[in-house]
Amino acid sequence: MARQFFLGFIKIHVLHHAAEDEVYGLALIAELRRHGYELSPGSMYPLLHQLEEARYLRRIDRIVNGKVRKYYAITRAGAGALVNARRKIEELVGEVLAPRLTKRGAGVGASRSRARRRRAPDRRLVSESVRGAR
Repeated sequence: MARQFFLGFIKIHVLHHAAEDEVYGLALIAELRRHGYELSPGSMYPLLHQLEEARYLRRIDRIVNGKVRKYYAITRAGAGALVNARRKIEELVGEVLAPRLTKRGAGVGASRSRARRRRAPDRRLVSESVRGAR
């Protein structure tokens, strides 16, 4: 189950880097390793193909040292998906990492009026958390 969570994070991370510049599989594997993820080419390339099939990435074939290297660039749909993912990540990370309220009944099952009265998560905490996850 944890692997499925991390694959979702990795897809978003791939879109993030593709939004900055064109990317290719081995460079992404090295980048993810820097963050402590060990992803094999057997996992990375199907992930890239899924993102391409979903039209979030487009493939660009280039000759590098006499061999074809497949680069990937983000598409308009991929950029939109990334914007939406960032919004959702910010909201979820803020809730998960924000100090828990000690007031009885202020948790998930609280009434709507109580939930509305709760303070919004500190956005600085969310931003720092998201930056720290890069």
